Amino acid sequence: MQAISADIKTNRSNQDESYSDAGFSLVELLVVVAIMGLLIGLVAPRVLRYLDTAKVESAKTQIHNIQSALELYYLDTGTYPSQSEGLSALSVAPASAKVWNGPYLKGADSLKDPWGHVYVYKPAEAGQGPLVISFGRDGKEGGDGEDHDLP
Repeated sequence: MQAISADIKTNRSNQDESYSDAGFSLVELLVVVAIMGLLIGLVAPRVLRYLDTAKVESAKTQIHNIQSALELYYLDTGTYPSQSEGLSALSVAPASAKVWNGPYLKGADSLKDPWGHVYVYKPAEAGQGPLVISFGRDGKEGGDGEDHDLP
């Protein structure tokens, strides 16, 4: 009888130990979730700000590339594209161009800014080169921050 009762006691003590080592308590899980929430709350705004800055820098680079393509077009044809021909003259030969060695840009995607808006083209005026403009995130003229115009 003593052997059986001793055996039962050892089984109970082993079960108690296995339950306490089985996982995390609710308090531990809540602490981990709170720490993760705090970290995400601190890091997410900075990451989003970097993404926004990257889009602005990308738009500036694309505008520079389009302006370079416009200069190549000018060297080949002797004129810049007209308002009616627009920037599409850089990827598809316009009917008015006698000498065209393009495409100067590949694909229609290169004519859209990082926010998905088409770049605005303003032909050359009185001794100035043409302008390529992005109206920023909102796609409207003017604005502040990411919504400002990028010449």
